[in-house]
Amino acid sequence: MNIATGSDHAGYELKLLINKEIEDMGHTVIDVGAYNCEPSDYPDFARALGEKVTQGLAERGVLICGSGIGAVVAANKITGIRAGNCSDTYSAHQGVEHDDMNVLVLGSRIIGVEVAKELVKAFLGAVFSEEARHIRRLNKVLAIEHHYMARPL
Repeated sequence: MNIATGSDHAGYELKLLINKEIEDMGHTVIDVGAYNCEPSDYPDFARALGEKVTQGLAERGVLICGSGIGAVVAANKITGIRAGNCSDTYSAHQGVEHDDMNVLVLGSRIIGVEVAKELVKAFLGAVFSEEARHIRRLNKVLAIEHHYMARPL
């Protein structure tokens, strides 16, 4: 799989380790920045990563900021992105299996490196269940997205 990764300055160091983990799992990394620890803004990287996923250039994404909160808010503004801020492996795989989550968001100041690696493994190893109840719920989420994206501001 092609996996887009992105981070602001706060997540930069963790992103480098996660990129290696993803490559070690046999996936291809598409790194959208940041490329250093200089102060930067998480919405820029949420947008760049989201575009890779929605354009089909990456099947999934891993986005990192200090807490994960700002990045998950920004990513979920992009039509077609279903991002979840996870700090436990159950949520990381269940978000894919039940909700077709396509972006994992991590808080570099919240979780440690080993936990982050386990979260990425759980996220990338999971598959949407295709169960009727999950499809029904996903379709309702997509209907909400469509309704609000079609409204003028």
